[in-house]
Amino acid sequence: MALPFFYIETFDAASKTITLDEDTSRHVVQVLRMKEGEKLNLTDGKGNLLSCEILDAHKKHCTVIIQEVKSEKLKVKKISIAISLLKNTSRFEWFLEKATEIGVSEIIPLICDRTEKQKFRYDRVKQISVSAMLQSQQTWLPILHEPKQFNNQTIQQFNHQQKFIAHCDEGIKQQLSIQAIQQSSIILIGPEGDFTKEEINLALENKFIPVTLGETRLRTETAGIVAAVLLVAK
Repeated sequence: MALPFFYIETFDAASKTITLDEDTSRHVVQVLRMKEGEKLNLTDGKGNLLSCEILDAHKKHCTVIIQEVKSEKLKVKKISIAISLLKNTSRFEWFLEKATEIGVSEIIPLICDRTEKQKFRYDRVKQISVSAMLQSQQTWLPILHEPKQFNNQTIQQFNHQQKFIAHCDEGIKQQLSIQAIQQSSIILIGPEGDFTKEEINLALENKFIPVTLGETRLRTETAGIVAAVLLVAK
């Protein structure tokens, strides 16, 4: 049976012990009823896996001793999904959770002309991503950005080897499923109502390749997940 797995923001590599925050301590001691001498794993979401043993099972400041630290290399491929925020917050959070489980490297919320909601609670959505990382037993947490306006300044910041845009407008589009994915790729996913023609043209002017994700028209969050699977699995 896998050991319980928890997240820490950071840790001192020179220190032999870690005092867990109050929420994690409560979960370890009161929910899981773990005691001194029992083992658990920690990660900082930056590739480090810490094998630990409980030293002091205090419900507010549980202390563990570090027995081993393993560092997992960053994934060879960097997969970034730049996706519009959604009016229905729970749908965006669902996308974020599943994209983290799949293994996306970076998530960039976009504010497009047709985006209906322009803000989110960063602390809440990051915690959703953290939970998904732990659930899927990973040690790398996707980079989560604050929302960015879809404009020329933002688009020009994307320096990935491959740049795709998925949209529903007419025109010649390649199938994402047959692309040979390189080491760093980004795909743009638009809001309900799709990107405007001006936004599509802006992306094309900045060398984004127009792609299709399949034969059916997808919701924004579904398109994001399909794109994530196609890019990560290759």
